[in-house]
Amino acid sequence: MLRTREDVPVARRHKPSTPQRQLPIAPVVISVSVALGGGLAALFLLQERLLTRWSEPLPQVVQGIDARPDRYGRLLGHFPYPEAEPDSLVEVRPGVQLHRQAAEALQALLAAAHSDGVRLSLISGFRSRETQRSVFFDVKSLRNQSAEERAKVSAPPGYSEHSTGFAVDFGDRSRPQTDLVESFESTPGFYWLQNNAHRYHFRLSFPRQNAQGLSYEPWHWRFEGSARALEQFQAAQRLQTGRLN
Repeated sequence: MLRTREDVPVARRHKPSTPQRQLPIAPVVISVSVALGGGLAALFLLQERLLTRWSEPLPQVVQGIDARPDRYGRLLGHFPYPEAEPDSLVEVRPGVQLHRQAAEALQALLAAAHSDGVRLSLISGFRSRETQRSVFFDVKSLRNQSAEERAKVSAPPGYSEHSTGFAVDFGDRSRPQTDLVESFESTPGFYWLQNNAHRYHFRLSFPRQNAQGLSYEPWHWRFEGSARALEQFQAAQRLQTGRLN
């Protein structure tokens, strides 16, 4: 039997659906991507800061010194440094050890200086915390200095670049009277280092009017030619460039 529209119950009659309004896909995707990207960037930045903080040695109180580390971890101007592991050290001269990552570069530096007619000597390399304790306190007592006065020219134990195995004190064999004194800057050895040490990734640690407020030491240089060495000295570098915050 033929049925008309009127024969179909009202509840079952098909009604044309009204098209629903849809949001544009592209702006939504872009918004989500931007949000995720910003979140990931923040996460990576936080991770980098945490890793940097964990990689740096914790500042420590030194018995015999009343001063306490500042908010950057410095004690009397010096940053804290870890002591090199014994198996990371090699002898570069009798009685002088350095971190193996610095030793090869140092030997190349000395050979280049020698070929240019400059005879550099190695006065000091790695020092343990105990050795640094003696260097700091014994001389302090001998000279009747305060801790603040002594810290201008020598780091407290736990705060010496020498303990990393990446720092070295140079001398000039032609002018031994200038060893460990400011007049070393007048020697052929210092002039050569000023012009060539960077080629072997050595940097003068305490130039004149340095940001750490320490005495000028033209003989004291540190190696920055490896990721490990750069990690050790990044706080000092940030201070020197005004980026420590």
